[in-house]
Amino acid sequence: MLHDRLLVLPETDSAERQTSAGLVIPATAVGPKKLAWGGVVAVGENVRRVEVGDRVLFDPDERAEVDLAGKDYVLLRERDVHGVFEQPAAGERTGLYL
Repeated sequence: MLHDRLLVLPETDSAERQTSAGLVIPATAVGPKKLAWGGVVAVGENVRRVEVGDRVLFDPDERAEVDLAGKDYVLLRERDVHGVFEQPAAGERTGLYL
């Protein structure tokens, strides 16, 4: 990878969902998502905050897709990543802190 580029394998959700009203939405009826999660497979030499193996949040509309060995990957710039998932340490609670 060159410069500030990331190669990301997007996560696919093939399960059914159920709305709060109780309606079941099959996996085939899922519409476009606003943001998507993916796992970082490779990073460029100038990437500072993301590492291989991190789980990142990105906008699926602002991406370039590439097919490598039969898998669809996404090519992003580091600045296009909206967030990096971090596992809470043992004993820590998650939530919104103001």
